[in-house]
Amino acid sequence: MGEQPSTVLVVDDSAFMRKLIAEMIESSGDYRVVGTAVDGIDALEKIRSLSPDIVTMDIEMPRLDGLQALDQIMREMPRPVVMLSAAGSERGNEMTLRALERGAVEFVRKPSGPISIDLLTVRGELAAALKAARAVNMKGIRTPPGVSARVTADVASKRSTSFATHVVAIAASTGGPRALGEIVPHLPENLGAAVLIVQHMPREFTRTLSHRLDAMSRLTVSEAKDSEPLKENHVYVAPGGYHMHLDGAPGNATIRLDTSPTVWGVRPAADPLFASVAGIFGASVIGVVLTGMGRDGAEGLRQVREAGGLGVVQDRDSSIIYGMPQAALAIAGADHVVAARDMAQLIRDLCRTFQRDIGG
Repeated sequence: MGEQPSTVLVVDDSAFMRKLIAEMIESSGDYRVVGTAVDGIDALEKIRSLSPDIVTMDIEMPRLDGLQALDQIMREMPRPVVMLSAAGSERGNEMTLRALERGAVEFVRKPSGPISIDLLTVRGELAAALKAARAVNMKGIRTPPGVSARVTADVASKRSTSFATHVVAIAASTGGPRALGEIVPHLPENLGAAVLIVQHMPREFTRTLSHRLDAMSRLTVSEAKDSEPLKENHVYVAPGGYHMHLDGAPGNATIRLDTSPTVWGVRPAADPLFASVAGIFGASVIGVVLTGMGRDGAEGLRQVREAGGLGVVQDRDSSIIYGMPQAALAIAGADHVVAARDMAQLIRDLCRTFQRDIGG
């Protein structure tokens, strides 16, 4: 006998969307929709009575919105939640990222209509999100994230002036925004390295992610731009749809963005970035692989360690999805395996070691 279908509750205030999403979910045969709900209050009642394995949750709804409902689900009856967001709304993008920080497994763009050209894309993304929900580590979700309070650093203290001679390269996918929210805001303003982040996300979300992290952090966080110089004490987020790599030499490197073919089905991918920083910065690199599906970052981390750099991998317990860290350990090994909440302290300590080595 095959695996039992996972049960799903579909939550959306649109009757049409409830029907469409439910049909998409059931079409694979791997999932069974056990009910639908029209808003957050209805969703909480249905979860209590139906106990679905997975919930798909619209974000913007009357009475109780998806974010408020998610908070209550995670407090009272934790389970994997996939958020559904309408395209094009900055507020929707912001709420989606907040949902991912608070424990939602993944998000999917809702189709724009019954015969929209994006229907096939949405179907594929929904299937991938449900697969991630099935693989989720609820222990990683249930542990409250150590998100930093908003840092009120003045603008001058966030200005990056020196060219980078050391690099921290970070790979993240499913569960990444939550992990990054535990790491980046806790990095000191005098880190002494440039931080390069590849988070598997569409363009409008990488932009919102960089803005959110910048508002919470002592370091300047921005979406990377092609040809910009690589400065220390600055965090660069690869824009969705573009691979990010480096040109030049330590102390004189520039960021390059390109639309070359996807790697492991994604763009940006971490492997090209890691290979690039390993080739230029060698032993002055810290490669970090965080939570996510698949194996992106594993081969790149191997190249970082072979070039003399350090490898850091998120531990199983704090990873919402252990796929990428597990693959990195198997292929590259690691110098350190730590929980997300301890990652910023470790990165700070390792960067200080770099600075001591320079000072002799």
